[in-house]
Amino acid sequence: MQTSIVADTAQCFSTHQFACLIGYGASAICPYLALETCRQWRLSTKTVNLMRNGKMPTVTIEQAQKNFCKSVRSGLMKILSKMGISLLSSYCGAQIFEIYGLGKDIVDLAFCGSVSSIGGLTLDELARETLSFWVKAFSEDTAKRLENFGFIQFRPGGEYHGNNPEMSKLLHKAVRQKSETAYLVYQQHLANRPVNVLRDLIEFTSDRAPIPVGRVEPALSIVKRFCTGGMSLGAISRETHEAIAIAMNRLGGKSNSGEGGEDPIRWSPLTDVVDGYSPTLPHLKGLQNGDTATSAIKQVASGRFGVTPTFLANADQLEIKIAQGAKPGEGGQLPGKKVSAYIARLRNSKPGVPLISPPPHHDIYSIEDLAQLIYDLHQVNPRAKVSVKLVAEAGIGTVASGVAKGNADIIQISGHDGGTGASPVSSIKHAGGPWELGLTESHQTLISNGLRERVILRVDGGFKSGFDVLMAAAMGADEYGFGSVAMIATGCVMARICHTNNCPVGVASQREELRARFPGVPGDLVNYFLYVAEEVRGMLAQLGYEKLDDVIGHTELLKPRDVSLMKTQHLDLSYILSNVGLPKWSSTVIRNQEVHSNGPVLDDTLLSDPEVANAIDNETVVNKSVKIYNVDRAVCGRIAGTIAKKYGDTGFAGQVNLTFTGSAGQSFACFLTPGMNIRLVGEANDYVGKGMAGGEVVVTPEENPGFAPEDATIVGNTCLYGATGGQLFVRGKAGERFAVRNSLAEAVVEGAGDHSCEYMTGGCVVVLGKVGRNVAAGMTGGLAYILDEDNTLIPKVNKEIVKIQRVVAPVGQMQLKNLIEAHVEKTGSSKGAEILKEWDTYLPLFWQLVPPSEEDTPEACADYEETTSGQITLQSA
Repeated sequence: MQTSIVADTAQCFSTHQFACLIGYGASAICPYLALETCRQWRLSTKTVNLMRNGKMPTVTIEQAQKNFCKSVRSGLMKILSKMGISLLSSYCGAQIFEIYGLGKDIVDLAFCGSVSSIGGLTLDELARETLSFWVKAFSEDTAKRLENFGFIQFRPGGEYHGNNPEMSKLLHKAVRQKSETAYLVYQQHLANRPVNVLRDLIEFTSDRAPIPVGRVEPALSIVKRFCTGGMSLGAISRETHEAIAIAMNRLGGKSNSGEGGEDPIRWSPLTDVVDGYSPTLPHLKGLQNGDTATSAIKQVASGRFGVTPTFLANADQLEIKIAQGAKPGEGGQLPGKKVSAYIARLRNSKPGVPLISPPPHHDIYSIEDLAQLIYDLHQVNPRAKVSVKLVAEAGIGTVASGVAKGNADIIQISGHDGGTGASPVSSIKHAGGPWELGLTESHQTLISNGLRERVILRVDGGFKSGFDVLMAAAMGADEYGFGSVAMIATGCVMARICHTNNCPVGVASQREELRARFPGVPGDLVNYFLYVAEEVRGMLAQLGYEKLDDVIGHTELLKPRDVSLMKTQHLDLSYILSNVGLPKWSSTVIRNQEVHSNGPVLDDTLLSDPEVANAIDNETVVNKSVKIYNVDRAVCGRIAGTIAKKYGDTGFAGQVNLTFTGSAGQSFACFLTPGMNIRLVGEANDYVGKGMAGGEVVVTPEENPGFAPEDATIVGNTCLYGATGGQLFVRGKAGERFAVRNSLAEAVVEGAGDHSCEYMTGGCVVVLGKVGRNVAAGMTGGLAYILDEDNTLIPKVNKEIVKIQRVVAPVGQMQLKNLIEAHVEKTGSSKGAEILKEWDTYLPLFWQLVPPSEEDTPEACADYEETTSGQITLQSA
């Protein structure tokens, strides 16, 4: 039987509730109480007065209800896009949910087939809860004012929040006064909190007698296992970011750059500190000589903002962010008002223009793609361990096994309760899962598959104390990440207005006057982590163990805690408490193993060539010709890393000219630096020029190929991903997503697939042929010139951001012509030569795609005012 189900309900008002109803089979929803609430709001005296006084736009009841429906619709589209689904009909009945806290009888009745690994509420309890809500509707208080339950922002008397004002005050007191008694009060506050996360339902048990704390491994060895979360400079202020990095470096732990690059000034130890202040970092206090503000873990996500060869070459660890724990399926978001000139410089973007990172699945469609990115990073920096950040959810064990086989050194598991400074509410609620389940599944699956020794397991998400650390250790984690709490320790007061750029203590603001109020010093965070480590030591002593190594993975030290709470009495924690065995090596051995290697690679052969080595060491010129096969992947990446480590992104004055003949493997010419000129006679796979920062790549077929080069695809998908400079000339067509996230590179290609110029923030792309659909989606900077000989381009362009115009500005015409001339000279392109020969005929057939940030540039604006000196300056690229 085929029929539609319409849900007529009063209980549905948020996007997640709509998504659940549709996901479990509803074809349509009538949220009658939500619509009635819109009507009542519009008729209320307060709203009428606000509209009458001009403080709110005037809308009718129908408009107010339409606005509500419109916002729900865009919220649903966002949820679909996170899941990678294009059509609502595909989402309807797809049941893409995981259940926390519902018992077997409810799941079998209403959500058959969905994963619910810990059981929970019965139908009777659900009925009782529903009734308690219903009864509230008849109280006199409700008639006057609806209750605010504090689901989103902390409200006294509302729902308990892990990060609350009292907790942050107690923590500030402990770290600022360096008072152990105050830290004990903070510890007590956490111990007495209502059940808030899964680990609150578990306690420790041991069959050993307690030992003196003096016999337990020292705090300084425990803090080396601590990391801070991936908080980007931009989301938080420079002061916070640097104070956290300095504190972690003092302890021997690791801070995380987040996405957004890093200022090279932070890579050298300070030697000019007087009375706690340094002219190098004048905005910080409490400094010491020898401090370094570098982040040991540098996040690359894939080809993200600020990722240059030098950034990669100066990392101790490189983190690939597959997803954010607090909002899986989305990239980072930075509102335009937080993009100051400094942030824009580090990210190779424009001040004031909002930055949205593509979700990481834009160049990681499969485990093979992820393995390739791990390979690329090992190639550019063979000394850095590569970590992959996954979100705790059902099925993470399978993914973790794939990541371990893909040669990652570290797997980071992120819980849903991580904080995030600039996120829409609908992104952080109902997304991700508890790290307790994600960690358990990953640890056990890796052990079952004999892979646990290959990787360090790191976990984060709502960590606040030594209790959390020991819990994670018993469940199998080697290292422990602290995010929000590290910010609170440096001064955050949980105002929860990060996204507005108005943080009252300058922790999450880019405004100079607010940053001047930043209260933190690195010492505060050092104190906090030492207290946490001492707490871990105390608990280890109580349990009778001398070191963390002895408890990692030992779930027999955990038992369910007696909690007299209706909602949790039917939870089944046996999955978390189960054990499938232990790794063959201790955690310390796993953590201290060498970086995984790519094995022998073509780059090593080239670097060991005396002429090439001499050119790099003494900045001279070398010319080499080499045969290449498709098993040679990420070729030139290691050479680029070597140059970048020695000279930075722009300091190399020599020239390395390499000509390859054959079929190049994936990521050919990735992370190039200026001074590298690479020519390929043959063809290449995906990711050509990924992350290149300079230099030149020319790809051309062999002489007399027997086909028309402009009609054949010669390079693969996702070329120039995240490039920050350099030039690419391709005699032939490219695959899909050409120049995605390109920041400053220039490219000429003779045709491209779908989604070209996606998320571009700078640079210039010229296409001398046909393109696929959805051109320039999310393109906020840079220019594209596309030849449209048969008038088919307009419907293929995503018009959400860019403007489409003919090339009318003289400077734009010059830029286009110069690039085509360079293309013909370097590739011998017959198509390019024909265009130049018949320039007046072809010029009117080019379209120029212009994002708002480029509208006033001389290239895009026909009546651009000349500069004072009477010269027009070309846009630097």
